[in-house]
Amino acid sequence: MFSFFKKKKIVPHIKLSGVIGNVGKFKQGIDFSGQEEIISKAFALKKAQCVAITINSPGGSPVQSHLIYNFIRQQAKKNKKKVIVFAEDVAASGGYLIACAGDEIYANSSSIIGSIGVIYSSFGFTELIKKIGVERRVHTAGKNKSTLDPFQEEKKEDIERLKNIQLDLHKDFIEVVEKSRGSKLKKTEVELFSGEFWSGRKAKDLGLIDGVGDAYQILREKFGEDIIIKKFEKSKSWLSKKLSSSNDRVDQLANILEEKSVWQRYGL
Repeated sequence: MFSFFKKKKIVPHIKLSGVIGNVGKFKQGIDFSGQEEIISKAFALKKAQCVAITINSPGGSPVQSHLIYNFIRQQAKKNKKKVIVFAEDVAASGGYLIACAGDEIYANSSSIIGSIGVIYSSFGFTELIKKIGVERRVHTAGKNKSTLDPFQEEKKEDIERLKNIQLDLHKDFIEVVEKSRGSKLKKTEVELFSGEFWSGRKAKDLGLIDGVGDAYQILREKFGEDIIIKKFEKSKSWLSKKLSSSNDRVDQLANILEEKSVWQRYGL
């Protein structure tokens, strides 16, 4: 009996779901510190055939995306493990950047894939505060400290400075995609790095993913029907459960709206 189970093929499976970064008071998004231990444990499983990662994210923090991507690649190299990534509803922007940590990427035909770009969005309230008779007072040490203040008129130099930062971040993103996908990227009339996103089926045609299928289907095709898929998930502590069910409804609503605004870029 012991030898029978010993021969079973095992694949650790990590699931990353949500906006990337510390979203809201209770830090409910995907961030490096919250996933580091789980990723390490999954890769440390000695008899694992590979490590499977499912991602369902519209993006978020570029820094956290890079940290998670780099750590997955480091662990893969250290433990000599292949990484297979599966996209669910969305692997866009930072979500796709993390997906690029996979040696192979799969998605549903209706998944949203891509959005290789950088975005900054805010509101301008200058006319509103004039209308209600509010005077904005800002005092800084450093002339650029109040850059892009939503209660002041936009300045051309501020926009140019922001654009230069975005171009740097975009360049980093493109380098990750090109390093990961390499010759798999198809040369077509479609501009892959414009920030546009596509269905899983189209993404396969463009070389952004390797195939169409879900985790259980693909892993069984690769390793056989008797494969054991071992889930590695971050458990929610009693304290975080208690806090998230507290009476601070305003803060919870703000968290929901903040996260939903990111998901809605992709129609979800």
